[in-house]
Amino acid sequence: MKKYIVIGNPIAHSLSPDLHNYWLKESNIDAIYDKIKLEKNEIKDFINKIKQQEINGCNVTVPFKKDVIPFLDKLSHEAEQTLSVNTIIFENGLVVGHNTDIVGFQKSIQFLDYSIKGKKIFILGAGGVVPSIIFALNKMEVSKIIISNRTEKKAKDLKDQFKNIDVIEWGRLPEYDVIINATSLGLNNETINLDFSNNQNNKLFYDVIYNPSETNFLKEAKKFGHKVENGKLMFVYQAFEAFRLWHKVEPKITEETLKLLKND
Repeated sequence: MKKYIVIGNPIAHSLSPDLHNYWLKESNIDAIYDKIKLEKNEIKDFINKIKQQEINGCNVTVPFKKDVIPFLDKLSHEAEQTLSVNTIIFENGLVVGHNTDIVGFQKSIQFLDYSIKGKKIFILGAGGVVPSIIFALNKMEVSKIIISNRTEKKAKDLKDQFKNIDVIEWGRLPEYDVIINATSLGLNNETINLDFSNNQNNKLFYDVIYNPSETNFLKEAKKFGHKVENGKLMFVYQAFEAFRLWHKVEPKITEETLKLLKND
């Protein structure tokens, strides 16, 4: 039986096993998918298990999307451009890092039937998934991307990578059409201390967190009449792409699939 894992820290919130094991069963594939909490110093040994085929593939979540890269043999074009890996596959004797977050984010916006072209985007956070979101936003031809992060140096490092973004200090609110929470604030019901009450109520508030399905960030936005979306569809579409890479099968995304993610 083949074995697939998602690694991260924290990892308890991850619903990846629920989704992948459902698809494995539906597709009659003899494999199992589990989650493991790792420390940074354990990553090398874990990747070696993929090289030795003790583990057949893995997903990578916060905070290791960049940390895994030195231990891989090869990166896909998207992973190289973003320096972010969320899917690892063993192919042709090599351990290869892919980035399926980009297509996950793009498809989630397309599903919303929301025209993001020409819009001003404000991103909170500069962590593992943010390079993928910036890469996708550039492909979708937004007019402006502004980043703010609690540790400003991380945001400035991103500007070295993506010259077209602007960085502002944490706590300031610029003019924007779409605001994306890409921080971990919300996983444990934390609040982002920004005042959204003065915004006109035609903004899109997008939270990459999907569990819980409604963070305080989204609850606050709803109070003021904004459109809100959590990270569920991004999560499903990135998982779809990872599943396709590993198993050469396209799983079905149905209402039943989405119900698996209602976990709060």
